[in-house]
Amino acid sequence: MYQEINLDYKLNELSPYLMEDSLKEHYQIYQENVKKLNELLKSINYDYSYSLRDLVDHIDIFPLTIRGEILYYLSSVLNHNLYFYNMSNKKNNIPSQTIGKDITKYFGSFEEFKRQFINHAMNLKGSGYTFLVKDEKGDLKIINTSNEDSPYYYKMIPIISLDVWEHAYFLQYKNNRLAYIENFFEVIDFDKINTYYEKV
Repeated sequence: MYQEINLDYKLNELSPYLMEDSLKEHYQIYQENVKKLNELLKSINYDYSYSLRDLVDHIDIFPLTIRGEILYYLSSVLNHNLYFYNMSNKKNNIPSQTIGKDITKYFGSFEEFKRQFINHAMNLKGSGYTFLVKDEKGDLKIINTSNEDSPYYYKMIPIISLDVWEHAYFLQYKNNRLAYIENFFEVIDFDKINTYYEKV
């Protein structure tokens, strides 16, 4: 069975940027989606022979009648895995190492990257995610996806995932999406992101 990631921070340790009640509710939604994915896969006797990432590329092994639903929960789990992984309470919120150099290479500076990322997230219509991705050429780009679509569908590798569904911020921030997005950059952990980035 697929499992949710183990957090290396407690749910009360990202406050005041993400308060415990808000983060707890969001994490429970994520856990429920992991559970729903496993239930769907069990219903067709799936043998868990692929990783979550590889399952995206082999989605055609499933019957069409259930494929869309599996894909929805699969991408939700992948998107949330990266979102929760991207954060910590360690104040590593300035990029350095390889990720820092490449952000400067592709965006000119971290501040310009941050400005563009925030603008993308503010301009996303409805529910979805804002991602920093590596495209097929290996270049870094910022993209939005709708609902639970994954960059993997478009042959892109997600590096940073920001959940911009209302369930990620409404309990704490109400309609103030901008404050939520800006405060995400207070809890982002570029040391962890760099470790992941150097592997993909």
